[in-house]
Amino acid sequence: NSVPSDNLLKLKEVLESDFCKTVREVYESVYDTVDINTGNEEITAQATAKATVAAFAASEGHAHPRVVELNKGEEGLGFNVMGGKEQNSQIYVSRIIPSGVADRDGRLQRGDQILSINGASVENEYHEKAVTMLKNAQGKISVVVKYAPKFLEDMEQRFDKRASRRP
Repeated sequence: NSVPSDNLLKLKEVLESDFCKTVREVYESVYDTVDINTGNEEITAQATAKATVAAFAASEGHAHPRVVELNKGEEGLGFNVMGGKEQNSQIYVSRIIPSGVADRDGRLQRGDQILSINGASVENEYHEKAVTMLKNAQGKISVVVKYAPKFLEDMEQRFDKRASRRP
């Protein structure tokens, strides 16, 4: 009933691969930002499903979610957002304000899709709600994002087309 040592070495190689490290990081990120200890099996299943999809996307070179924590002070968080449900879009970081909190921190970037703010999802949410959540948040703010610049570029092109049609 023992496993041959060469099989164990192969398994160890797989478990220490970049792919498995990425999968682990994705799962840890999802479980750190979603309260799955609610006793609700559906919430646990949804979190696991999202983590699995994100892990496979990451294995193919697509961005996976990451947590950015910023300390909000008098000056705000130092970034602007665009998009929202009313625009058939997700919420994206459209601008990092030079020398602002986000710029000094360096982890948030233009093109990041905001997935949640302090554990509350903003996926498929209205722009104003996301802005209000960011404005009302105090102290240390936890934002889950994933880098998706292509979607931001597409959205900006739609806005430019609309603006050029106006008299």
